[in-house]
Amino acid sequence: MTAPGKPAQDTGPLSGKPARQVRTVAVLDVGKTNVKLVLVDAALGHEVWSRVLPNRVRPDGPYPHADTEAIAAFLVDGLADVAGEVDALSITTHGATGALIAGDGLALPVLDYEHDGPDAMATAYDALRPAFAESFSPRLPGGLNLGAQLAWQARTFPEAFARAESFVTYPQYWAWRLTGVAATEPTSLGCHTDLWAPARDGFSALPARAGWRGLMAPVRPAFDVLGPLRPEIADRIGLGRPLPVACGIHDSNASLLPHLDGGSAPRSIVSTGTWVVCFAVGGSLARLEAGRDTLANVDAYRRPVPSARFMGGREFDRVTGGTAAVPDGAALAAVLAGGIMALPTFAPGSGPFPDRAGRWTADPAALTPAERTAAASLYAALMTATCLDLLGAAGPSVVEGPFAANTLFCEALAVLTGRPVGASAGGTGTSVGAAGLVAPVRAAAPRPVAPRPGLFPDLHAYAARWRAAVASGR
Repeated sequence: MTAPGKPAQDTGPLSGKPARQVRTVAVLDVGKTNVKLVLVDAALGHEVWSRVLPNRVRPDGPYPHADTEAIAAFLVDGLADVAGEVDALSITTHGATGALIAGDGLALPVLDYEHDGPDAMATAYDALRPAFAESFSPRLPGGLNLGAQLAWQARTFPEAFARAESFVTYPQYWAWRLTGVAATEPTSLGCHTDLWAPARDGFSALPARAGWRGLMAPVRPAFDVLGPLRPEIADRIGLGRPLPVACGIHDSNASLLPHLDGGSAPRSIVSTGTWVVCFAVGGSLARLEAGRDTLANVDAYRRPVPSARFMGGREFDRVTGGTAAVPDGAALAAVLAGGIMALPTFAPGSGPFPDRAGRWTADPAALTPAERTAAASLYAALMTATCLDLLGAAGPSVVEGPFAANTLFCEALAVLTGRPVGASAGGTGTSVGAAGLVAPVRAAAPRPVAPRPGLFPDLHAYAARWRAAVASGR
């Protein structure tokens, strides 16, 4: 896939909404760990084909950065295999990422948000960033605040930064590669970037204060079709007709989207992957705490949603030692009876306990893989329950993504919260949700989770000891 030359016009029959009935949507789903190309059957509401590429960070160049060319090649090769079955293309990516465009390419590589470079100018950036009451964006380490990335790039690479003609958020970078139309979009701007003011549905004071306001590409709704697939890309994949390309959406908000038509009753969506993001639909922003990684996300309809998060997928891998095994009743019983606990945080600087250092109450090397996995599942459930409690979440919870297949996690979450839990079917909620930008997707109803009788006789006592240990720091 080549970078765009002359930008395509964002007017005409393929701008705003697809011109033909959409049955099958190809979704580029760029997660922090893996990149997927997925086909979603809109009528069935689930994935019918997928291909996966590990999302490797390149260590060369001025700083660690996304391998955008590898992702582009993966996308084109995959589309060439399924082009005849695709009616539209949608995009979803992880947050805390954007791109500075110059001409037909990038002014600077797409920074990996885990790089600690921006920490070098933390004091100067803190003087620039808006108050939490304006951005509802907590101060986070490294490049997790997108504004901190831009400030660091502007100071560290002034000549390259000065060449930038526009800034686009990460789903929209891929939309630009595919259509030539540059845009930003509210769900990605509202994802702890410091750049957005959710309550007033517009940019925060930061872009103007830092001199970047003119760089910000136009804000477009996630649902907008920015244009057709560029002709040269269509030719490379053997497509003889226009293919509409959606503006795109932040991945956790893609998971949330299918659940936003359920009326006004309070409910929670737990989007899982590298990050676990908890949304309290119908909740209040008044409970958010800047120091505990709670924030206002912005949904696809540009409404603020109280949210809390932790790096659950990453932490689960660290707690299991990368050797997860399905825990049986005996492994769970051993963990509960022995008070074997993982205590936060195994991804320092994030989550509801950002200043704690992750540790065990027992020697993990002495545990079986099933016991470590049981402890990791309980850890993830306790952290999720903590996030939901911080938000004052009410009503049922729906678990989306990989943790929906973790029965122990879902059962423990239902017991800990005392509220119904449903597990979404299919692959990832992000892909199905992103497909919903261009087609009315009938998402499958979540599977109700019924905790097995007698499986958790001591879970509340275990949870009380876990919370006491976290509070004491011992």
